[in-house]
Parts: sequence; C-alpha cells; structure tokens
Amino acid sequence: MGNGRFFAPDIGRHLLREEDEVVVDEVTHHWVAYLPAAAYGAVGLALVLWLPLVDADLGWLVLLVAGGLLTVASWKALGVHVDRFVITNMRVFRINGVLAQSLATMPLTRILDITVQKPLVGRLLGYGHFVFESAAQAQGLRDITFVGRPDERDLTIQRVVQRSGLRTRRPG
Repeated sequence: MGNGRFFAPDIGRHLLREEDEVVVDEVTHHWVAYLPAAAYGAVGLALVLWLPLVDADLGWLVLLVAGGLLTVASWKALGVHVDRFVITNMRVFRINGVLAQSLATMPLTRILDITVQKPLVGRLLGYGHFVFESAAQAQGLRDITFVGRPDERDLTIQRVVQRSGLRTRRPG
C-alpha cells in the first residue's frame, strides 16, 4: 500500500515510469460521498445504544441488525476511500474496488469533451461531477462523481491536454 495510507490504492505501480509519466493530480471523493455510509453507521450505532432497553429475547436480533448495518457502513466507506481518479501528464485513469480492483484508463488523446456538472448543493459545498466524452467510451471513466473543487480539477485537465500538444491554441 503506497505512501503509507491505509487501504489506499498504490497509484505509483500503474505509472509508466520509463515513459516519464508523472501524477499531476490524484482525486479522492469529496466528503459528501461518505454520507450514505455515515447514515448506515448512525442507524447501526443507534441500535447498539438502544440494545440495553430491548427485551433480552430480542436483543440478539437487534445486535445482528446493528452489526449488519455497521458492516455495510464500513464497506461503503472503504469503497469510497479506495476509488481514485488520477490525472497524469499522459492520461487519466481510475482505480476502484475493495477486494477486486478495477483500472480504467484513457489517454489524453481520447478525451473529446469534459462536462462539469455542479448541482446546487454541490455548488454550495464545493463538489461536482465529471462526465467524459471520448473517442472510445471507457465506461469506467465516463462518470466521475463527487469531485472536490471541480472547476480547479477541470482546469488542471485542460492544462495537461494543452501542454501535451494534443490541442492547438485557438486564434484569439
């Protein structure tokens, strides 16, 4: 597990070092993406706290449900934590998955268009969603949700594409 981060994917092992590929930005999800996991966890914790007030004959059921909810909360949070979107000087890629890992990659030359969607709540809290249109639609990279500082991230991708010489400057 690279960089000493618990359960974080090892981004470095996916880089084309012999081609001088470097990470420009590693995007983790905005904290809002953890809210569903937090909701499961809160209900599970509430059931654990309620346990002393429950009839002894039903205590095992309440404990079982609470344990299940806390397990689901942990799994969902871990899934969000290991889902990474990476921008390099050559391509963009996404790594996700807890036990089975998935890697989707797209060279910068394939990016035709990027749409940044910012719902009202996202504008208020500082997140948005990316929708990539590409020459060969890589499904794992089409929708990148809950991206913090989306305008800044979009500009980073545009700069990388521009610096790579893939797009020529428009006459102004």
